[in-house]
Amino acid sequence: MSVTTTPPAQHGVPTPAPVAAGAFSPRQLLASLPDALRKLDPRVQARNPVLFVVWAGSVLVTVLAIADPSVFAVLVAVWLWFTVLFAALAEAVAEGRGRAQAASLRALQRDTMARRRPAGDAAGEEWVPSSALRLGDLVVVEAGETIPGDGDVVHGIASVDESAITGESAPVIREAGGDRCAVTGGTTVLSDRIVVRITTRPGESFVDRMIGLVEGASRRKTPNEIALTILLSALTIIFLLAVVAIAPMSAYAGEQVSVVVLTALLVCLIPTTIGALLSAIGIAGMDRLVQRNVLATSGRAVEAAGDVDTLLLDKTGTVTFGNRRATALHPVGGVDVAELARVARLSSLADQTPEGRSVVELCASGYGLPAEADAAEAVAEFVPFTAGTRMSGVDLLPRSAGGAGIGTPRSAGGAGIGTPRSAGGAGIGTGHVVRKGAAAAVLEWARTSDRSEVDRLVEAISDAGGTPLVVAAADDTTGHGGRVLGVIALSDVVKPGMVERFAELRAMGIRTVMVTGDNPRTAAAIAAQAGVDDHLAEATPEDKLALIRSEQQGGRLVAMTGDGTNDAPALAQADVGVAMNTGTSAAKEAGNMVDLDSNPTKLIEIVEIGKQLLITRGALTTFSVANDLAKYFAILPAMFLVLHPSLGALNIMALATPESAILSAVIFNALVIVALIPLALRGVRYRPSSASALLRRNMLIYGVGGVVTPFAGIFLIDLVVRHIPGI
Repeated sequence: MSVTTTPPAQHGVPTPAPVAAGAFSPRQLLASLPDALRKLDPRVQARNPVLFVVWAGSVLVTVLAIADPSVFAVLVAVWLWFTVLFAALAEAVAEGRGRAQAASLRALQRDTMARRRPAGDAAGEEWVPSSALRLGDLVVVEAGETIPGDGDVVHGIASVDESAITGESAPVIREAGGDRCAVTGGTTVLSDRIVVRITTRPGESFVDRMIGLVEGASRRKTPNEIALTILLSALTIIFLLAVVAIAPMSAYAGEQVSVVVLTALLVCLIPTTIGALLSAIGIAGMDRLVQRNVLATSGRAVEAAGDVDTLLLDKTGTVTFGNRRATALHPVGGVDVAELARVARLSSLADQTPEGRSVVELCASGYGLPAEADAAEAVAEFVPFTAGTRMSGVDLLPRSAGGAGIGTPRSAGGAGIGTPRSAGGAGIGTGHVVRKGAAAAVLEWARTSDRSEVDRLVEAISDAGGTPLVVAAADDTTGHGGRVLGVIALSDVVKPGMVERFAELRAMGIRTVMVTGDNPRTAAAIAAQAGVDDHLAEATPEDKLALIRSEQQGGRLVAMTGDGTNDAPALAQADVGVAMNTGTSAAKEAGNMVDLDSNPTKLIEIVEIGKQLLITRGALTTFSVANDLAKYFAILPAMFLVLHPSLGALNIMALATPESAILSAVIFNALVIVALIPLALRGVRYRPSSASALLRRNMLIYGVGGVVTPFAGIFLIDLVVRHIPGI
């Protein structure tokens, strides 16, 4: 098969950046009106028992108004239909807020072609549509080409533009192996060439799932939402039986109550407000996550985030900045600090880790040493760090070979780390091997007997939350003639504001646990600085999994973040597992959320969004049930005023006539749904506090407000309605 180097013509448009849903505006009501009208279909209304009762009542009153026309019956029928329409409008607006972002995301999928490698050992490549790709296919992507599907880089390294997905303009590096091999379909390779193994089927990519989420099409009711729907259905049945019983009772008492009035009473007494807004609240919660570039597999995960009891956070990159830097040099055994600086610099010249570069920078800025290697140092052999040795360093050529030997006197013009003892220096002999690393490993390598001073320094640095690196030199790589020169202190800084954030989480009743691979002393020091409740030091994947299971056995919900394949078991076990988008496919498949920004601190925001979702639902449920009380005082006295004139004392709003009272209550019942749509979409403002404080706040604001608001609203509407002829 011939190799095609030029892709087929692409007929798509330039990829726009995703559009955030933004704040609510009245224009969204008009834009969503066609969708709301389509939702009047009885098959759609039947999914919500409360609104289906309102829909059935609207049909019944409409038929009665046609059969026996009157101004009162017609107006009640019209406003009952408005109630159903406004309820459908709330859900349509919530879904419509993601349409612009969904359109942008769909643009990523248009006419994307893939250069697929044939199966087996066959040579050549072929251009195929991205929809033809299957699990395990290998595709080649070069600079300027679009990645055709989600997958893992199996060969090469490249700079990738993910702005179409994350909104972040800075490119990211994706490379084979490690925890930064995952790529997302629809992103663009900016440089180099990579081979990607496809890990998702067509129609199941992250872009596809995001489209479904922002449009609300793939949203399923959560357990709490189902439970609340059952409660609302039960209340509806109770009120339905009560209203049906009124007709024979009033007839026995000598007054005939019309079906129109009874239907209006039923619609006003059942919890129509929360029934209309319940779906919109859930969709808006998912939308808030998408706006923060978090992809949740279901609403269940969002709800679980709101109920989390224990939060597992990685130290590096979450609690701290993660870039440990050399901050101090501590010589031992009479070694001059300048000599220690020379040795530390040599041991780190070829070390390209952030820690190694920071040692060179410290020696350059603090001790006047060059930041670059000279010709003699450049030929030295660098010894990289390994998990087995727990050390790194450099092997220099002996002086006789023209090298920069560690013991070369300064008078000889070398880069001498130590002048001979006879010259009064702190010389270390003629050794030409330097090692730096973990204290236990370096001390064992150098075979030093007097380690009390080193142990004291190591303990002090660890207690302060730093990481100690011991520096030693010897005659050969076996550590013969070795001598410990001092200790380098590396410090990791707690991110600003983390103490306050953890205090807020504690006020929510959430226990925070910092997970780190550091030794127990360092972990304890950082935990104390950050203000976390507990910590797990020297953590392995098995330790994380065991901790999560232990918390869950105690009846607590657990959330954690991760990005590597070794985090997958713990992510799958956690109630809320947030995988980083830069992580492996295994991690993303194991978690129930993916952070497209790969920001570990996002977990705290996710918890707050989950809390806000639950609080919003509870607040509006409280308001909906409470305002039924005021509508009760508006309608029931008006219904039986002729039969029992003493009920006029309950007409505390001084409503004009029984018809105006009933119609005003029906109108208010419809309008309050529209008035609460912005609150349902935006969410009730969340402030970290205890459950009892949240309950008091809900009762005072939304409970009392739910009682008072209808009194004022119905009274004002009655001032207008009483002037309608025939009312």
